[in-house]
Amino acid sequence: MIIQKLNQLFGKKVVEMFLIAIGSFTVAIGFNAFLLPNKIVSGGINGLTIVLHEMFNWSPSLVLYIINIFLLIACFILLGKEVFMKSILGSLLVPLFISLLHGMPVATSDPILASIFGGALIGLGIGLVFLGNGSTGGTTLIAKIVQKYTHIKLGILVGICDGIVIISALFIFDLQQVLYAIISILLTSRMVDLVQVGPDLSKNVFIISPKNDEIAKLLMTELDSGVTYLPVEGGHRLDQMIMTSIRENKYTTVKQAVLEVDPEAFMVVSSANEIYGKGFTV
Repeated sequence: MIIQKLNQLFGKKVVEMFLIAIGSFTVAIGFNAFLLPNKIVSGGINGLTIVLHEMFNWSPSLVLYIINIFLLIACFILLGKEVFMKSILGSLLVPLFISLLHGMPVATSDPILASIFGGALIGLGIGLVFLGNGSTGGTTLIAKIVQKYTHIKLGILVGICDGIVIISALFIFDLQQVLYAIISILLTSRMVDLVQVGPDLSKNVFIISPKNDEIAKLLMTELDSGVTYLPVEGGHRLDQMIMTSIRENKYTTVKQAVLEVDPEAFMVVSSANEIYGKGFTV
């Protein structure tokens, strides 16, 4: 994995700080170039600053600073030093970069393009911050504080906080703007997942066939794929199942090879976000 190699070269702390800084900068670009000029309230504290900017012309970066500093103090008191230290850098860098990039050229005036690319950029930035074991503060800290006393799942609490911000936008903007915001939120969430675990570039293939030994030999010798035998119990008899993990671009070749050996082979294919081991990470 790239992050592990960078940790070995530069040290874990340096890499984490770099990821948090780059992630925060990316969030600021998405906010200033796409969301703010198109008045797309993407949820969270960033979205709230757009509502307040529209209502009172308050500076988004200043509002972010005030809210995040207050939340960091509450975080230190209620959640402890460890969570505070993981949150402080991203919570302060995001408003700093938003302030520094204020007035940058607007990338597009099309609200659909703005919601797509703004949401994707912010998701990319947040994902990089998370990779650096950091936090951008905002609703995540609010959710963690509430979770400590209610034991509600963190994802649900973050969703509630984002929902409240979206509902508040209905009082300022029309429904169409809010629908654009929902597109942005969905893309942000998906991009965070992609950055965290990577795209689905590998597959797990499970095969049941009377010709398992022949299929296993084919996979290992001709297709250079590892094979694991798993005992399974069918409805009528005991069977053995083969599991093999492959790169996505090899799937069609493997499938055709298996079906040539046994056209009636039973196959189950699932996506694998990350695979560690020989042939994949080394």
